[in-house]
Amino acid sequence: MRVLIMGNSGSGKSWRARQLAGLHQLRHLDVDTIYWVPGMVAVARPAYEVLADLHAFVHSHADWVVEGCYGDLIEAALPFCTQLVFINPGTDACMANNAQRPWEPHKYASKEEQDSMLPFLMKWVGEYDVRDDTCSYAFHRRVYDSFQGAKREDAPPSGDAS
Repeated sequence: MRVLIMGNSGSGKSWRARQLAGLHQLRHLDVDTIYWVPGMVAVARPAYEVLADLHAFVHSHADWVVEGCYGDLIEAALPFCTQLVFINPGTDACMANNAQRPWEPHKYASKEEQDSMLPFLMKWVGEYDVRDDTCSYAFHRRVYDSFQGAKREDAPPSGDAS
């Protein structure tokens, strides 16, 4: 089993990936851990290094779950997956989840440092539907819709258009 999970920040990707990893003994990669320079907040590593680490991970493990909001990296791993999952609970749910996010020591030196980034994160998450970057709804939608393999979308409940 090789599962890719994508969605907005706060959509539940990490929770779902940890759940799958535990249930099926899968290796788990949170793409944030290879995307950012270790110990530095919001400083991206060179794209070729990130792609090399992603390819090394998917090639060195028989069964895995990879999750992230970076649609271009999800797209790069598509040829190696057995299932694509697009989690899209709506912007309001993502905003609420980010406001409650526990400290992530693999990303931030302290809870205070993480909390200092929250206003930027909330603005960025709130713009998911209108951004045009590789982490946007439009990019995720294109990746999902064009993928011909096994896939599942967890969409917002009916009536929630956010």
